[in-house]
Amino acid sequence: MKAVVYQGPRKVSVEEVPDARIEDPNDVVVRITTTNICGSDLHMYEGRTGVEEGKVLGHENMGVVEAVGDAVRQFKAGDRVSVPFNIGCGSCRNCLTGWSSFCTRMNPTEGMDGAAYGYANMGPYDGGQAEYLRVPFADFNLLSLPEGDEHENDFTMLSDIFPTGWHGVELSGFQVGDRVAVFGGGPVGLMAAHSAMIRGASQVFVVDRQPDRLRLAEKIGATPVDFSQGDPVQQLLDATDGLGVDRGVEAVGYQAHDHSGEEHPELVLDNLVASVRTTGGIGVVGVYVPEDPGASSDLAKEGRIPWQYGQFFTKGQSMGTGQAPVKRYNRQLRDLIVAGRATPGWIVSHELGLDEAPDGYAHFDAREDGWTKVLLHPSA
Repeated sequence: MKAVVYQGPRKVSVEEVPDARIEDPNDVVVRITTTNICGSDLHMYEGRTGVEEGKVLGHENMGVVEAVGDAVRQFKAGDRVSVPFNIGCGSCRNCLTGWSSFCTRMNPTEGMDGAAYGYANMGPYDGGQAEYLRVPFADFNLLSLPEGDEHENDFTMLSDIFPTGWHGVELSGFQVGDRVAVFGGGPVGLMAAHSAMIRGASQVFVVDRQPDRLRLAEKIGATPVDFSQGDPVQQLLDATDGLGVDRGVEAVGYQAHDHSGEEHPELVLDNLVASVRTTGGIGVVGVYVPEDPGASSDLAKEGRIPWQYGQFFTKGQSMGTGQAPVKRYNRQLRDLIVAGRATPGWIVSHELGLDEAPDGYAHFDAREDGWTKVLLHPSA
């Protein structure tokens, strides 16, 4: 089968790789109809992770069940499904308590709880930027979708970025009527803004400097904040009569940079602490890593990021962090899509065939205007 394979920094290629197959009675094989390039994939693409060359990429996947293991009971060939990026066993303590993003059994990497498809340090699993994908423990991990091809671009967001954006709002301690500032107008940040508005925020700010992202934020009724035009903290304080917002979402991660492009991994955390009111909350869903050899400082290379913890403590703020447990949210979000209450597909800018993936990665990584979310269709 064809698949997108990591070949080194800023180099991916479409190669013939061994077919995905049933390896355990609990497996299914999914024929991929849509798979997305995620902003998190760019950390690997840019050489800022320990991903090995030859890795098949892709953790945002959906498709149709092609083959079913003997122990699978809930799915059959022909079923349309969404594949959460988390791979859970379904029976460890974390999976049983709703934290499938921190499954203790599926990732053999030392010191790492939580597994995923096609991602650095998240286990030996191939990704779904391919024609087919093996899904372990399918009865636990898959989400059923309505038959046909309706809502394809909406449903493809259920594997990661829509639940992740929702999780960022949840981690912040959001309550109806809150004012929310989302730092980072990439796909996850825009999904966090979409989620906050669905959940009843009184006002949502999206902080970024890319004009296309800010236009999308404004399109859904959020207030764009361009940090290249001035201190974002001051802009948010001015917009809230000096009080600050009630909740903040960090959707940038460890490669945060200022308007000149210089990296400051602590920048967004500091800005959130300064712009969220006393006793407010912050949800962090931007990726941070234990080690970053390509970082701009010796401390950051060790995964140590000095930030305004003293101010955070003094203001009595709270913070939640970590990868989203997709299964906790994806059924409800699917139903919101079917009901017409959520339309995450509005974020899509480009739909490409699998063979066009290298160009898609290059344009998306370069932050070229208009390249906000790239979908790949292996059958195209």
